Amino acid sequence: MICGFDYGTSNCAIGIEEDGKVRLVPLEGTNTFLPSTLYALDRDLISESVARNLTDPQARALFVEQRRLILSRAQRVRREEDIASDEQTLFFGRAAFSEYYQWPEDGYFVKSPKSFLGGSGLREQHIHFFEDVVTAMMQNIKQQAEKSLGQEITHTVIGRPVNFQGIDSEASNRQALDILTTAGKRAGFKEIEFLYEPIAAGLDFEAKMTQNQTVLVVDIGGGTTDCAMVKMGPDFASKEDRSADFLGHTGERIGGNDLDIRVAGKHLMPLFGMDSNLKTGLPMPTQLYWNAVTTNDVTALATFNSLETKLQIEQLRLDASEPKLLERFLHLREEKHNYHLVRNAEEAKIALSDQQEHKVSLDYIEKGLNRSISRDQFSHSIQPPLEKMLSLMSEAIKQAGVQPDVIYMTGGSAKSPVIREAIQHRIGDVPVLDGDHFGSVAAGLTVWAKRIFR
Repeated sequence: MICGFDYGTSNCAIGIEEDGKVRLVPLEGTNTFLPSTLYALDRDLISESVARNLTDPQARALFVEQRRLILSRAQRVRREEDIASDEQTLFFGRAAFSEYYQWPEDGYFVKSPKSFLGGSGLREQHIHFFEDVVTAMMQNIKQQAEKSLGQEITHTVIGRPVNFQGIDSEASNRQALDILTTAGKRAGFKEIEFLYEPIAAGLDFEAKMTQNQTVLVVDIGGGTTDCAMVKMGPDFASKEDRSADFLGHTGERIGGNDLDIRVAGKHLMPLFGMDSNLKTGLPMPTQLYWNAVTTNDVTALATFNSLETKLQIEQLRLDASEPKLLERFLHLREEKHNYHLVRNAEEAKIALSDQQEHKVSLDYIEKGLNRSISRDQFSHSIQPPLEKMLSLMSEAIKQAGVQPDVIYMTGGSAKSPVIREAIQHRIGDVPVLDGDHFGSVAAGLTVWAKRIFR
């Protein structure tokens, strides 16, 4: 069976074609979108799960040999923690969030692993770790999809951003695609192809077009913003070679996660001492606060979790004019609530698409602790990443040498009226149309998979 696979930064989806129409497959109960999260009772149990779910004997034997030390540690964890051989050790999607919220300090939580792929300076063991995380997620998604369909999925087209990372993009993209290919093969896909995500989103839109137009496709995903200027319409849809129709494309590692981080930093971190003063009257250092909420940066997270940062916060508590705020910050760090905080910021971003103000409750930190955020405050706080997104759109138009007839928006953050207003202000009086903000990429990947694997 053939599918389109949107392995997204925020959510994952699988699409198939039935009776000439694309259908998204339930992956978690009746939900067709699975949050890109994983919670493990212990980090080493991720690799153990991969080994257990490898169906090819040769691939399994090779993997066991490569991960011998890790798998040995996993067995020790099972003995020490009295984890039965049939006990669930990995949780995905909404279940992963639930486990993390209940036991944040006990297990190992990963959100949006795609945002780490292609990172510079990753050592071999880091690459192997991300291979295992992505593989475990893909194994689960494929198994859930096949359970829903009652058939094996063998061929897939997986979406990819134009650039996974901004630094040394060629090497970054190669590393990320290698990880995704390895994971996909270990998950059991026999044939894997890749397609740019904005092009996939555009294919879904094109299937509904009744006239030829030049379209600026803007895909604001969780981890990246990707733009493509494409000639589309009835005269182009059936062409096998579309290379001449793509007039320009841009992409950078700036997406919805970066908006969430800005909201968390600007509006929630002050509750933990950011923007307060020391007893000397000097401002509180801010970098450790940004390290806490920059959950898409391996280096920032490692620094925040280091002993050095703990000691620094303890010293700042002694020197602070409001030590209670630093005590909260220490509690957040010790209990590993920083992911929860950024999730709160994401929920605020989503809510502010439909309402003018949203109250964030932080009862899990301290009973009664909350912060209200207005849409205007949200708009002000996200200006730096939003400006980068707008620049990507302008550059794609510049490459094409023509103005778009229409702008087609997809990706969860594209729903924000703040972003839409900024786009129309920057680009001018061009109609802005909405696609399925979460499903258009998966649908387009499915269309392309059917075309190339038929």
